[in-house]
Amino acid sequence: MMEPMRSTTAALENGAATSPALDSGAATPPDVAISDKPLQFGVIGYGYWGPQLVRNLGSLKNSSVEYIADLDDGQLTRAHTHHRHTHLTRATSDLFESDIDGVVIATPVHTHYKLARAALLAGKHVMVEKPLAARTSEVEELAKLAEECQRVLMVGYTFLYHTAVRELRRIITAGQLGKLYYIDAQRLNLGLFRQDVNVVWDLAPHDLSILRYLLDADPVAVRANGAAHIQRSIQDVTYIHMTYASGLIAHLQVSWLHPLKVRRLTVVGDQKMAVYDDVNPDEKIRIYNKGVDRPEPTTTFEAFQLSYRSGETTAPAIGWREPLLVECEHFAECIRTGQQPLTDAYWSLPVTRTLEAIQHSLEQYGKEVAV
Repeated sequence: MMEPMRSTTAALENGAATSPALDSGAATPPDVAISDKPLQFGVIGYGYWGPQLVRNLGSLKNSSVEYIADLDDGQLTRAHTHHRHTHLTRATSDLFESDIDGVVIATPVHTHYKLARAALLAGKHVMVEKPLAARTSEVEELAKLAEECQRVLMVGYTFLYHTAVRELRRIITAGQLGKLYYIDAQRLNLGLFRQDVNVVWDLAPHDLSILRYLLDADPVAVRANGAAHIQRSIQDVTYIHMTYASGLIAHLQVSWLHPLKVRRLTVVGDQKMAVYDDVNPDEKIRIYNKGVDRPEPTTTFEAFQLSYRSGETTAPAIGWREPLLVECEHFAECIRTGQQPLTDAYWSLPVTRTLEAIQHSLEQYGKEVAV
């Protein structure tokens, strides 16, 4: 039987717990001995993201993907073309009743809770694509169930396993930017349009999880305005304003209706500024030695004066490993060692709470909502 999961609920609720393996940029810390026991996985959902999960899980050492489940016969036919020796099925119960170790869920958001709950009750370790569920109450229930079943429950916030995001966290934590003034984030593209959730639930979890990871903090209030241009009552563009207890403000724009693919996050501090541009293939992070200084006046009659600073621009060297591969390695590591995932259900809980607050603000035409 697996060693009981080491609970870090309190630390994770505060956003304080991180994985040494991930912060160092390595797949696993050098002092952790990982069992060579083979792991078998099943993937539910072979649409947009499922094939990437199957590819990465199948590339792990001593691991294999034994089952792929999807309700669409066309998707199963496509899976058969690339994975002829994998069990293909329309019935998720086939996975739950098998002897596989872990189930990975990449299905529409409204199905996450039911499938994750069934997998945990079947004794499987579970990884679910973001968001874990559409309600805070469902996330809380799944978190407690995973503890009771002594099983890993991990949420696929892929960008937290990105070397550039981990480097940006290091830069902020080391104080290189000084006191943070504000953060501006954009996640824009043409599509992919969803029918079960709006653009907030589809794209905003990426940036909300990144902000939580960078700041070790969650917003205390949100305001959101959006519009549904293509599908009635399903917002395809939304502007989100968030306020933190420290006085920091963050602005997030998400859209399925934009001519360019944009994944940019700007962090402005009183010493320096940083831009993380995931679309840039050469320089993911640039640090700007720019700012505005306001000297303390020596007399009450001294003229208003500002000093503008514009120094060098640097781009730290950042090694590359596919974030989804690092995420899958972390999931396997947690199964084998009993380690708590960096992005477990408790860590995910404040992200879902913020998403709910944003949704409530949208429904109230931009009214500020406490988180």
